[in-house]
Amino acid sequence: MNERYLSVVQVAELLGTTVRFPRRLVAERRIRYVKVGTHVRIPESAVQDYINANTIEPRRPQRSRFRRAA
Repeated sequence: MNERYLSVVQVAELLGTTVRFPRRLVAERRIRYVKVGTHVRIPESAVQDYINANTIEPRRPQRSRFRRAA
């Protein structure tokens, strides 16, 4: 149980968004969270998993089928 649990405000700061965005993630159940009484806490690993799942890798430039004219 060494995992760190973040508040919605801390997650918003970490992601660089407003507080509304992590709250919407929780409401839509798109991220794991824990309810402690009336408080919502998001495990740090859940934030990292969310970032990894939604990271788009750049494409390698496609080589042209046509060669340049001299």
